[in-house]
Amino acid sequence: MDPKEIITFDAIVIGSGQAGTPLVFKLASEGQKVAFIEKEHFGGTCLNNGCTPTKAYVASARRIWEAQHGEDLGIDIPLGAKANLRKIKARKDTLIQNSIDGIIKGVEQNENIIFFKGEARFEGKKVVAVNNTLLTAEEIYINVGGSPFIPDGYKAIPYLTNQSILELEELPEHLLIIGGSYIGLEFGQMFSRLGSKVTIIEQGDTIIGREDEETSQTIQQIMEEEGVAFRLGATCLTAKKNEHGGISAQINCSKEGMVEIEGSHLLLAVGRRPNTANLQLEKTAVKTDGKGFIHVDDYLETNVKGIFALGDCNGKGAFTHTAYNDYEIIAENKFDGKNRKVSDRITTYGLYVDPPLGRVGITKREARQKGMDVLIGHRPFSKIARAKEKGETKGYMSVVVDASTKKILGATILGVGGDEIISSIINIMYADTSYEVIRDSVQPHPTVSELIPTVLESLTKL
Repeated sequence: MDPKEIITFDAIVIGSGQAGTPLVFKLASEGQKVAFIEKEHFGGTCLNNGCTPTKAYVASARRIWEAQHGEDLGIDIPLGAKANLRKIKARKDTLIQNSIDGIIKGVEQNENIIFFKGEARFEGKKVVAVNNTLLTAEEIYINVGGSPFIPDGYKAIPYLTNQSILELEELPEHLLIIGGSYIGLEFGQMFSRLGSKVTIIEQGDTIIGREDEETSQTIQQIMEEEGVAFRLGATCLTAKKNEHGGISAQINCSKEGMVEIEGSHLLLAVGRRPNTANLQLEKTAVKTDGKGFIHVDDYLETNVKGIFALGDCNGKGAFTHTAYNDYEIIAENKFDGKNRKVSDRITTYGLYVDPPLGRVGITKREARQKGMDVLIGHRPFSKIARAKEKGETKGYMSVVVDASTKKILGATILGVGGDEIISSIINIMYADTSYEVIRDSVQPHPTVSELIPTVLESLTKL
């Protein structure tokens, strides 16, 4: 390898996700010459086939739900509301393209950023190849994200992923979804509201097994009332293309025995894997685990000095907000002299079914499993005046408090506005202060948030 043929940069950023893109602009603003590599679309998963498009579809599904439930609030809406998936997709595509255009413009106008279109692979410890070009830098940042996991038994049959399902222009007649967790539930309710028949098939005995059983049961009940069918405890699952051009799934359900279900489309939502297989990390000595996640320390540096991994590929978080926090950790430690760490952040996320789920910290089940001395606050949304007035009383609030320190350890808010309301709990947790601060606060009435102080007034032992 001739050193003269290698282009030297101050930094190389591989991937344009929610960590890589802001980092490129930050490095460039500090006067560094940066190589920016992307093999597909600017913006990563969140922008192209995650947050932005799915929440646009969730909004459309909500609109048609409202059109079909006007009578509940005394509004006579003429029959005939119908989802136009082609228009829904077009709106989604426009939202995405506007954001991508902004990134493209920023890259083109920045003389410190050199963009390389193609798939990156390591050819040495600090040497990266893109197409036929070799690049090197003392600092390399890997932000390659993740992609849907496809089990071997499904690769020979037609299937959809969270990406390809967003390219449909006609509604599936009967959508079969393998996987009853976050992705499967969001798409399940979304397409059910838009007009598809939906069956969700889950191996576990409950949906979203990491949550408290009450959460799973409540969400399942809400979705079943809307017409979504569930098949739980599904083992020995196989699928094939049937004679009608659709999909036949054969499952052995713990409660029903062997069942065959026919659908028009199949969505696989059984998890994700890091996009590290083609990086040739073995040429760098960078360590990964058995699933391909890159090992990093509390500052996101790998075992090779100067090589960092950010976002989904490091296994430290699977969300846009954790990826962006990875960027903040790198940028503020490097340029602002701070000491931010991955271990400083509190786990929080949302599930965008309707009503939505806001989650932070530990669950009641986790506290019980760890034998922790905790207090629990719990109230159903049916006790909230504003929820009654909105006609949306499904769900509940639950808060876990450390009995000795009086600090909030976790919370679940499943109900109207839950994805936004959870922020008030998150702020108290980051402030590292007693739950009494929010308990004694005066919240505006009538709001859904005003139930939080009420929940905290009557804590009981777990």
